[in-house]
Amino acid sequence: MTRPAIYLDHNAASPLLPEARSALMAALDLVGNPSSAHGHGRALRNVIDTARGQVAALAGAERKQVVFTGSATEAITQAIVGGAKAFAASAIVISAGEHAAVGKAAEATGLPVITIGLLGDGCIDLDQLAQVIADAEGNLLVALHWVNNETGVIQPMGRINGLVGPTRHTLFVDAVQAFGKLDLEFAASAPDMMAVSGHKIGAAAGIGALLVKAHADTVRLIPGGGQEQGRRGGTEAVALIAAFGAAAAAIAGRYEAADVAALTARLEAALPAEAVVFGGDRLGNVTNFAVPRVKNSTAMMGLDLLGLSVSSGSACSSGKVGPSHVLAAMGVNEDLAECALRVSLGWNSTAADVDAFVAGYKSVLERQRARQGQAA
Repeated sequence: MTRPAIYLDHNAASPLLPEARSALMAALDLVGNPSSAHGHGRALRNVIDTARGQVAALAGAERKQVVFTGSATEAITQAIVGGAKAFAASAIVISAGEHAAVGKAAEATGLPVITIGLLGDGCIDLDQLAQVIADAEGNLLVALHWVNNETGVIQPMGRINGLVGPTRHTLFVDAVQAFGKLDLEFAASAPDMMAVSGHKIGAAAGIGALLVKAHADTVRLIPGGGQEQGRRGGTEAVALIAAFGAAAAAIAGRYEAADVAALTARLEAALPAEAVVFGGDRLGNVTNFAVPRVKNSTAMMGLDLLGLSVSSGSACSSGKVGPSHVLAAMGVNEDLAECALRVSLGWNSTAADVDAFVAGYKSVLERQRARQGQAA
């Protein structure tokens, strides 16, 4: 009998939570437009208001600070492109480890883009950031990630807040991978704006949110008909929003029940002795590692044939397997970087999944080395 496929790519998208599925289906049974004043419209509006409160609670934000968007990419673009205009930015500051959505949005502003390097452990070079801030003559829009999507490295957000928060500059944080896993405390912290995503925490794809402080309320890209308090036009996708809210309410308990950090430790303890794990202070659900001379393209193909789904890094490159800009920025040798695999666990991961991956990877490794020995 064919073994069911095992999904170990939660950083790309997490499977739909049962709670999110139920909320999604219930909302699909409703009819109308949430902007309508009649009973059908008010019922839809109530669903949105409930979800807004659920997302706000998980983000440590006020309800009015949550602006629903079509994705985290849209939220990132709204924050950077819209923020550059709203705050009259003279330049955009990003790090060398940002998601492509941040880099592309920075380029789209047409402003100079200043790139801060990464240290060998994957952390943003805060000394360089401090120097850039000290030397700035105009207003900077600083756009940095909290948790790296490829390595799981947690950036020292407290120190970043301390560097940017007291200045005239604007701070936007890509919190997509941190949402539901770390305490964001948006309302009480320094960032002016923050982006989060639905499908990373077990909601359906196609929904995200931009968290905005009151002084950033004018940051927008889609004027439309006044939805989201005039901050993002277009009729709201109520069913997706409902699923997002339900996932936000459920993910912490599900994540804790799965004991994901222990599963990740189990995986890393079972890796081959020659495996190199990338990154220093990391989130407890991600292992990005490499075994020398075993290319990730070959390993992923072998694992896929065994029904094991992992990745080589970000899922933003249309399924292409290529060199990681994050690992390159960390100073990882290109030959070793081409062997890197990312295993990311989530709310429905189990010890059996981890053990199946370890066994599968070792079998791929043995076959690869046998071929290398024959070629030699």
